[in-house]
Amino acid sequence: MLHTIVPEMTVKRYEREGVQGFIHEPGGPAEAAIVLAHGAGSNANAPLLVALCEAFAGSGTLALRINLPFRQKRASGPPHPSMAAFDRDGLRHAAAALRADGMSRILLGGHSYGGRQVTMLAAEEPTLAERLLILSYPLHPPGRPDALRTAHFPDLRTPALFVHGDRDPFATIPELRKALQDIPAPWKLLEIGVAGHDLGRKGGEPKLAQRVLREFLSDG
Repeated sequence: MLHTIVPEMTVKRYEREGVQGFIHEPGGPAEAAIVLAHGAGSNANAPLLVALCEAFAGSGTLALRINLPFRQKRASGPPHPSMAAFDRDGLRHAAAALRADGMSRILLGGHSYGGRQVTMLAAEEPTLAERLLILSYPLHPPGRPDALRTAHFPDLRTPALFVHGDRDPFATIPELRKALQDIPAPWKLLEIGVAGHDLGRKGGEPKLAQRVLREFLSDG
């Protein structure tokens, strides 16, 4: 029996103007690439982002996990609200850099704050990405269900998969599902049971990443 040898994926530092992170290259040629952004208290080395990039690269999609501009400026601490536009610029620059590298299809995703900035950017520029992967969308601050972060939802025209834990203090599943009704683009909600804002137990990221990938790819 003949066996085909598939080259292993590689991980490299990635730096362009305004972009800093790590790129996971699949073993063969790729036409699609996904950019993933971290949450307010994290960085590009978040275990979930690493696991997702490995999963995407393993499926043939180039994957880039970036440090948002606020994290490039300081190693710890949350972003200041004044940095939000700059953080969206970082996502925009990352997408442009990958297009310049020859990627014909761009996907965008992020966890919590990163995911929120992805949706806001996609609402501003509907043609920037083909699809979105939004993890633990911070619908409202914990304990403040009336302070919704949904003003841009009616302008969101990019298909999206939302992944959310059923114990997330930033939104219950019913709260999020109701809010997503305001999005005119096609969307799906993947519910993660017995999971909070981090979407699961430490060490379980690879298994979760494969589940998310399967759901994401099932959307076409």
